[in-house]
Amino acid sequence: MTTLAIAPERPVSLWPAAHAADARRPRSQQTKLGASDTVCARRAGYLLHGRTPTDTGEKRKAILGTWLHAGILDAAREEYGWLVERRVEDQSVRGHIDAVQLDRATAARLPKRLRPTLPAEETTVEDVKTKSTYQWDSVLRYGASEAELRQVYLYADLLGTEGFASVRGQRQLAHLGPVPVARIRFRFINRDNGDDHVQEIAYEADRARRARWWVQQVRSAASPEELPRTFQGPGISAICDHCPFRTACWGPIVAGHSPQSQLIHDDAERVEALAEYAEVSEQIKPLKDRLKFLRAKLDGSEPGIYGDNALKWSGGNPTKVDDVEAMVSMYRRAGLEVPMAPDVAAMKATLKEVGIPVPTRLDHDRRTAVSINVTASKKP
Repeated sequence: MTTLAIAPERPVSLWPAAHAADARRPRSQQTKLGASDTVCARRAGYLLHGRTPTDTGEKRKAILGTWLHAGILDAAREEYGWLVERRVEDQSVRGHIDAVQLDRATAARLPKRLRPTLPAEETTVEDVKTKSTYQWDSVLRYGASEAELRQVYLYADLLGTEGFASVRGQRQLAHLGPVPVARIRFRFINRDNGDDHVQEIAYEADRARRARWWVQQVRSAASPEELPRTFQGPGISAICDHCPFRTACWGPIVAGHSPQSQLIHDDAERVEALAEYAEVSEQIKPLKDRLKFLRAKLDGSEPGIYGDNALKWSGGNPTKVDDVEAMVSMYRRAGLEVPMAPDVAAMKATLKEVGIPVPTRLDHDRRTAVSINVTASKKP
């Protein structure tokens, strides 16, 4: 009797379930403009006008960030009594504040079960952002981006003018009425190694007004296409690469041409773009030369912290190459035939030596890189 070996079933992937659960989150289904949707003006316009997303994209990193984010906030709620994931809104915008730390006087107005174990010196709105190591240096150098600042200023402004939304689970908080915010805090978490970085700034009413004005401009546009693109497009901006409205905004990707090429419509715009390209090239050249010089000066310096900057070195390791001799020995020990492929390099050298052109053919599946060369034209 012959028994057939049945391969064990491969464990089911969790990612389809993770994507489905993410799509069911209230945040993924809301149609009202959220404070976290204020990254790009045109993208916000697509959301406000109820446009159907044209692109799905890969969401694994975002989902991992959501899970880490939720775990951090749960720990803050359980250990410190912080108010986490609290909703604020008015007629034009809504949001969920990651964490609100009430000052002692405001906290005393709440029932004892809702009071924080560690009241803040002044009422603070905190936003938690998870970042990759790739983004970490920018976080340390520059802190929150304009879009991130706009988002949290909208949260703080809503809390200070409207208070907590009167919805299930936070009615007692809504009874506080408007809660003036004195401080904004960003807590950045490196999702690759757990490093954290905190940025605190005093609340500024002027910046909150500018964030409100931004939302008003988006809401007043008759169509999303009237609104400016905040970023420079697919292939240049990672935000555009993963935008759910990438195709609606930039059109379908055409092989051989960048999406940005559609921004030039005639020779007049081509003249303008070339002139700017030449001008920027002239400005960059001395900077590139200066960088080469500074790089040479630093050669040999030990890694470490020097003033406001950290010096690290990478690379300089031996490169890996195929060990042909070892492979031949392995084949022979295994009793396998060693492939006798033509020695292309030797054949080309022989042909050149006797003066015979080396035959070539066009490989249409492989293309050389396209370079741009802009020089001053000769006046007639």
